[in-house]
Amino acid sequence: MHFHSASLKSKLIHNPTLFTLAASLAAFICYSCMYGFRKPFTVGNYSEILFLGIPYKVCLVIAQVIGYMISKIVGIKFISSLPSKNRAVIIIICILIAWLSLLFFAITPAPYNLVFIFINGLPLGLLFGLVFSFLEGRKTTEILAAFLVSSFIFASGFAKTVGKFILLNFSFHENWMPFLAGAFYIVPLCISVYILHNLPAPNATDIAQRSVRDTMSKLDRRNFLKLFKWMIIPIVIVYTVLTISRDFIEDFANEFWIENGYQNIASVFTNISILVSILILIVFAASFLIKKNKTALSYLYVLIFVGLSFMCIATLLFTFHHISAFYWMLFTSTGLYMAYLPFNGLFFDRFIAVFKIKANVGFIMYVADSFGYLGTVLLLLLKSFFHFTFTWTHFLTGLIFIASIFCLLFIVYAYFKTILKFKML
Repeated sequence: MHFHSASLKSKLIHNPTLFTLAASLAAFICYSCMYGFRKPFTVGNYSEILFLGIPYKVCLVIAQVIGYMISKIVGIKFISSLPSKNRAVIIIICILIAWLSLLFFAITPAPYNLVFIFINGLPLGLLFGLVFSFLEGRKTTEILAAFLVSSFIFASGFAKTVGKFILLNFSFHENWMPFLAGAFYIVPLCISVYILHNLPAPNATDIAQRSVRDTMSKLDRRNFLKLFKWMIIPIVIVYTVLTISRDFIEDFANEFWIENGYQNIASVFTNISILVSILILIVFAASFLIKKNKTALSYLYVLIFVGLSFMCIATLLFTFHHISAFYWMLFTSTGLYMAYLPFNGLFFDRFIAVFKIKANVGFIMYVADSFGYLGTVLLLLLKSFFHFTFTWTHFLTGLIFIASIFCLLFIVYAYFKTILKFKML
């Protein structure tokens, strides 16, 4: 499979504006397409059966998240040590495996098709590290990453809108819906991967500002964790709790909207996503204007703190009936992503640039992601087997409130640890 285009790469090298535009859009589209193979199934009800006494929808979510979690664990070594020349082909292979698994999910009766949702999650967990590796270590990484991480918000809602649209307007069984939704994404995915593959490597100016990014050996990974463990541990804890919160909000948003009177409005997912995406894109791209890496890292800490405060305040207002379900989801999603998204590349990119240690963003992110998705699996199992009587509205609001308070404590601790490290430089 040949992706190389000398003319495209030459244009991107000699035109920085074109490079920034092409790389931003390609990253946004590529990762948005990943959601088209991961999230549409979550708008199905799958209410006809129980499996091990658990609603089948919950079983499907657990199966996919377990597969996703395993790929994050594998990714700690795989992504951090992967040569750049192999990344584009691996993205295509991962997506094809995920799409093929959705075909087998459609044609296999329940509960046996559960295994194919698990397989679907296995390759998709590698996609973020593969895409971000094209963007890191550049003077424009904030702009590029802002587009990439804003895809988290837009793409999840759009993927669910596509799935809901298929269910409401066509007579296909809901088991076929995820596979059919994936067909919308194949062409834009291939175009975006082609562009990413032809991005030029970081130049001398990029390296001077952000430090070189290289593959990491086992010894490199061990040295990094030994040197920064008391900064990384609280950050991983915060990221784990935020990952759990985000996954529950995304995977059971359909149930939340149904409980609050939005059961036949497919556009509600995208309406929320677009509003939050625009705000987050502006807030994170603004960090590009901060040239000093220490100042930028502090700015990201402030964003995380503000986002967590948003989550807490919005939940209190909703609980006491001062805002509607729509505005609770809007404000909570804004705060959640403001706190969560810095850890998806931007924070760690500046972190490496400040301390100038041999590392890459993929390694740190996949350590954090592994714990994050493990936490999601454990909480899903806890809620499923202990049969709590909460509605999804009560469960989600309670989860968000507790998570925001808990994370505020740990992020303040991590910030002061970082300040102490600054003084040692």
